[in-house]
Amino acid sequence: MPSHFPLAGVRVLELGIWVAAPATGSLLADWGASVTKIESPAGGDPLRGIVLPGMEAGANPWFDSLNRGKRSISVNLRNPAGRRLTDRLLSQTDVFIINIQSDAARRLGMDPETVRAAHPRLIYCRITGYGPRGADANRPSFDGGAFWARSGFMATMALQGGEPPTQPVGIGDLSTGMAAAGAIAAALFKRERSGEGALVDISLYRTGIYVMGWNIAGCLRNVPPISAISRRAVTNALYNIYQAGDGVYFFLTNNVPDPYWPGLCAAIDRPDLVGDPRFADFYSRGQHSAELVLLLDEIFATRTRAEWGKRFDAHGVIWAEAQTVPEITADPQAAENNAWISVSDRAGHTVRMPAGPADFDGMNSPVTEASPEPGEHTEQVLLDLGYSWENIAALKEGGAIP
Repeated sequence: MPSHFPLAGVRVLELGIWVAAPATGSLLADWGASVTKIESPAGGDPLRGIVLPGMEAGANPWFDSLNRGKRSISVNLRNPAGRRLTDRLLSQTDVFIINIQSDAARRLGMDPETVRAAHPRLIYCRITGYGPRGADANRPSFDGGAFWARSGFMATMALQGGEPPTQPVGIGDLSTGMAAAGAIAAALFKRERSGEGALVDISLYRTGIYVMGWNIAGCLRNVPPISAISRRAVTNALYNIYQAGDGVYFFLTNNVPDPYWPGLCAAIDRPDLVGDPRFADFYSRGQHSAELVLLLDEIFATRTRAEWGKRFDAHGVIWAEAQTVPEITADPQAAENNAWISVSDRAGHTVRMPAGPADFDGMNSPVTEASPEPGEHTEQVLLDLGYSWENIAALKEGGAIP
């Protein structure tokens, strides 16, 4: 790992399944840490088992992108020797990430009280659905429940009178992973100053509340909640979605519209609209919003999105392409800003994956290795810990490792 990456030399142990904890470990690996993933001998991380129509044989893009560059060790945590082995791993670890349910962690002796008592310098990061306290502390959850539904996203995104939508898969898990990685970095900084470890708690629910903070902050001060509305019912036509003549969409994002109204009128070759009393200012345009949206729809249907984009840019109008996922993967702006990393998969092919959101000194993640097979590095990790081949054989015979 290049020494100039900020977490080079930091050792991370991840007891993570599905998405949120592995996403946290993946970001720490992107930032230079060495990450070892503990997996159950009974199949490993359940995310490995996801299969959908159209997937290549042996390919799992979700698991691979969240676990690239990690080492995997299979340990039976219900076996006393396996638990002692894990304790030895923890003694040489800076950060421990866990997202199994709290009662299960306690039964395995992996709860924060037990682990931190033995390893006081450890950064222990606990990721839960609803938080470690309260009636729902041990309630099972995926991000579609705790992040999307309970935090208000689902209800807010429903058009008035319509059904609430389901979420883009993983959005809450990945947001929580970013929050956890940042909190871990802060805890490591604290330890550098004080020498003390820390318990970092992150939940899908609380991350959702934070990400919904604009609406929730207003509600706490008696501002009516802002809900999704039809594009024909907006009060600000300069902050709205439109379809260009080539059938693709763009988003005008001028949320303080008055300074941009003359530029938009110039871009659409309608300078006469600047002085039109229906559209003279924010309030009059709001009163005639449906009329203005219909007028703009007719105008925007006359040119392609690329043509409109050039005109908007020339006249200082703020806008963005409403891209599809395939468009994003081909976007040169993403490529030029390190949005992708190239990783060798287990078949030896080079594949692109989304990179983490941060660069350091203009460089993104140095990780190039594929995600591991379950327990692929068990023996190597044990040898690095000082176990002999005889010790490893005894652990296998005792059922502590496969």
